[in-house]
Amino acid sequence: MTTHSIKHFVLGLCAAWTLLAGVTACVDNDDDIPDNYYSSTKITAAQFLDQNEERLSQFIELLKRTPYYSLLSTYGAYTVFDPTNDAFQEYLSSTGYGAIDQIPAEVCDTLARTHIVKKGAFFTTDIGEGALPELNMDDAYIILSLDSDVTNNNALLYYANKTSLMVEYDDSVTNGVVHVVNRLIEPTTDLAADRIAADSALTLFTQALKLTGIADSLVYDIDETYQWGSDPKSLDSLYNGVMVRCTSGSRLLTDSYWPEKRYFKYTIFVEPDSVYHRHNIHTIDDLRAYAKQVYDLAYPEDAGKYDDNPKDRRNPLNRFVSYHILDRILQYNQFIGSKQLREGCWITSLADAEEFYETLCPHTVMRICEPASGVYLNRKGLGDKRVKYRGVRVLSPSESGKAQQNAQNAVYHYIDDILVYSREVREDVLNCRMRIDATTLSPDFQNCNGRGRYGEDRLTGFRNNYIKNWVVRGTKAYVGVHSDVGYWNSYQANAVCISGIFDVTFKLPPVPTSGTYEVRLGYTCGEERGVVQFYLNNTPCGIPVDLRVYGPDPSIGWVEDTEDKDENIANDKAMHNRGFMKAMDSYRSENAENPLRANNWNLRRILTTQQLEADQDYWLRCRQVLEDDQCYWSFDYIEICPKSVYASPEGEDTH
Repeated sequence: MTTHSIKHFVLGLCAAWTLLAGVTACVDNDDDIPDNYYSSTKITAAQFLDQNEERLSQFIELLKRTPYYSLLSTYGAYTVFDPTNDAFQEYLSSTGYGAIDQIPAEVCDTLARTHIVKKGAFFTTDIGEGALPELNMDDAYIILSLDSDVTNNNALLYYANKTSLMVEYDDSVTNGVVHVVNRLIEPTTDLAADRIAADSALTLFTQALKLTGIADSLVYDIDETYQWGSDPKSLDSLYNGVMVRCTSGSRLLTDSYWPEKRYFKYTIFVEPDSVYHRHNIHTIDDLRAYAKQVYDLAYPEDAGKYDDNPKDRRNPLNRFVSYHILDRILQYNQFIGSKQLREGCWITSLADAEEFYETLCPHTVMRICEPASGVYLNRKGLGDKRVKYRGVRVLSPSESGKAQQNAQNAVYHYIDDILVYSREVREDVLNCRMRIDATTLSPDFQNCNGRGRYGEDRLTGFRNNYIKNWVVRGTKAYVGVHSDVGYWNSYQANAVCISGIFDVTFKLPPVPTSGTYEVRLGYTCGEERGVVQFYLNNTPCGIPVDLRVYGPDPSIGWVEDTEDKDENIANDKAMHNRGFMKAMDSYRSENAENPLRANNWNLRRILTTQQLEADQDYWLRCRQVLEDDQCYWSFDYIEICPKSVYASPEGEDTH
């Protein structure tokens, strides 16, 4: 390791243990590299290999049998994991190949693509622990995990995909960053159920997956019907320069990136056998009995009707297993937006960072929270002290041993207790205001990394017939997800950007119990936003919402907060009576002192107040009523709030 790399090793130790993320990764062609990074003398990733030929010659030889050595000589932003010669000797011994030139060409190609991330230079301080934001060239995630070296004063150790020790890292080159590893990163080929079955700690959950038939439904990976287009530029020419916001009356345009593939992905939360054993569950029959006990209480109308058919969606074991699965991929550091925003924008004295996702169990929802102590499922509380229901904690990659948790089409996470959609979860834990970021309302927004890109002022565009849970109609209607840019005055610093003369309909997450709810729209005002008519299950939600009108307009009644709390409450009630609310006070834009509540252009509109049933689907239709194809809607979030919260005696909080 170079002197500069050792220097960064020490600084990286402090950064990672405190989980402080760095700013957007920088490379040498910026001339602004932090001095704690190893600074090359303006060499490319390929030249870095050549200058370290004595220890990396076999990787060079392998790359030169593929197109990728020349790629690493070109302009770009790459993250490259360079296996040492010792790593290749171990690989050759384990596979039986006598030398690099005996490895089949297609295997060389796969190995090369596994070790290169083409779309971004990612330093360890950008990530901390979890997945790199972009896939490698083999369409798989690379996961960073941490350990400590007990023989060296507990010095920090970084691993790629659990088993490849990064013996040198964060070497900046002109076209990206290089990390040197002591073992080849294994290509990911198993599908979800097979990867779980290969984990000896998960025998009971594996049996339950098979018995319910759910294992057979987790086999999808890439949508073969999706076509990016024979002329990809045709999409860009149609939507290049999509309007995304208005500043001082000027229209600002952003380029649109189009995913080349459409993925089907899954996130699976899994209890190791040891967790079941703590609850006296040792066999699959024990697990079936446990599931029946929980779900007969949660769904008394179905009790005893479907016990003999584990493949029926109303069977207790089937509900148990399917509630553990989301229809999108969420790595450990991706549950709630970008790490930088979670740490810098949530006002955690008022509210935890949290998100709500529908699961594969019909009409069920999961609450995911991130207090300082980690990631929790179905937790209710604030911070790590005011906790009413602890929920189930998700173990980090470092806490999960050496198990390879990423499959070709999924990731699974260990959890530390049994996860259920119990009566208590439905009636109490989820008896809350559910605030759902718009960028989570389709798995397609997340499976292509449209949501979660940090620091890039760009849109990810979606073909209108390839957005799950959405129906898009209209002349030149465009739907795109904007990257996370911290200065944006919007919840989670992103939005679903919809433009043209559009008519879009999307599915809402389910409600946990039947009752009266307010359905609210969170949005930002702007002169170019247009006027939208909303419908819930085709019933109009009042009059159209004019997205161009700012809060102080008399029709809305936004009044700046004062130091008099009673006066603020009275103003809020007056707004509510008009069908509007201020934004939350628990979130702010990056480096801003004031929360979104202080902005008169961040608003919530109450679309409808009505009875919603827990066993029904609800679709929200949104139709642009102006005949102007330049209109644009910055769709921020949806809230589904039960009457027990908005009409509680103490009143709904402002968080």
